[in-house]
Amino acid sequence: MEKDIKQKLLKFNTIRIIIQFLSFILFSAAIFNLSSLPFLLPILWTWGFEPNIVGDAFTALQLTLYEIRFPLLALASFLIVGVLIGKSLCGWVCPFGLVQDLVGFIKRKKMKVSLQSHRSFIYIKYGVLTLALFISVTFSVSKFAGIHRGYENAIGIFAKLPFTAVSPAESLFAALPKMIQSVTTSLSGGMDILSYFSNLPALFWVQLILLVGVLMLAAYVPRSWCKYFCPIGAIMAVLNKFSFLGLRRDLIKCAKGECRLCVEACPMRVQILSLPWEKFSDPECIYCLKCVDACPNDAIRLKYP
Repeated sequence: MEKDIKQKLLKFNTIRIIIQFLSFILFSAAIFNLSSLPFLLPILWTWGFEPNIVGDAFTALQLTLYEIRFPLLALASFLIVGVLIGKSLCGWVCPFGLVQDLVGFIKRKKMKVSLQSHRSFIYIKYGVLTLALFISVTFSVSKFAGIHRGYENAIGIFAKLPFTAVSPAESLFAALPKMIQSVTTSLSGGMDILSYFSNLPALFWVQLILLVGVLMLAAYVPRSWCKYFCPIGAIMAVLNKFSFLGLRRDLIKCAKGECRLCVEACPMRVQILSLPWEKFSDPECIYCLKCVDACPNDAIRLKYP
């Protein structure tokens, strides 16, 4: 009995959740007025609190292009992390990944997305990435040429932050807390609650609607944001193909013909049993290691490099 309890406690998924919580606390250090040491990571986080202890590399990329500078640090963050440890930060560190995992506990019965539909939906995030980069790059070029005023007036905040302006992480970790704080201050000052909400900008309501939609979908489809919509995940998916980090499946231990537990456990729908057994670094794999936990024969292991 004691051995079984110990094995359950040492499951990778339990360790992963603990690391996710600790990462969130660390990233929130600025909120608690702790000292900060800003650096960029390819995760979905917020720039709404300053000074931040960590920066979202994709937001940094947008801001740098807005200022007509080459996004060297942001690109370096993506490349270094992508090559060294692939998409593992998505599974182990990303705060919005943690939120999705927690929301996933709300509804036990999940929606089944057909494999054909899933394979089509994963390209949505590349569309989101392309649109965000198109706006950032074209605005940067127009600003460099001195013809950006009309463009900026037309798209407003989206000229500076085409994706982050409506990012669910920005809404959850920055816009909502700031709104709650502002409501508290306004009410203490005697302002009517209805008057306050009627004066909120349209962008806030767009952020809120998108956030609620993303969280509701995550309750039915595990890691749906990561799988289908996240532009950071799209960048890291490309780099994941070249990652030193991968997984290995032991053909002797693997009961491929009788067992599909690893495939069923994967929140990213990676078809593990159809991938090369020596080492696989699937573009969608976030190295959450749920497949390792699910395998009754210990046939799946991390491989590096």
